[in-house]
Amino acid sequence: MTWSVTLTVDVVIQGMDENAAGKIVNAEVPLAEMFGYATDLRSATQGRATYTMEFARYAAAPNNVAKDIISKNQTS
Repeated sequence: MTWSVTLTVDVVIQGMDENAAGKIVNAEVPLAEMFGYATDLRSATQGRATYTMEFARYAAAPNNVAKDIISKNQTS
């Protein structure tokens, strides 16, 4: 079986391995992209797939995200 779960920008696929249970995809994804991923993954795989997350590093937010945060938190 083949499943496809779509993530948006800034995803870096680092590799794919195979074991007796299936395929393992290693990728770096911004945390903001992971919200809702468990639901999408389980829906796409009829509840059979799992995932784990591990902190890799801090990175600067993209300019558009930074500007949005700053504008929302500025005092008048």
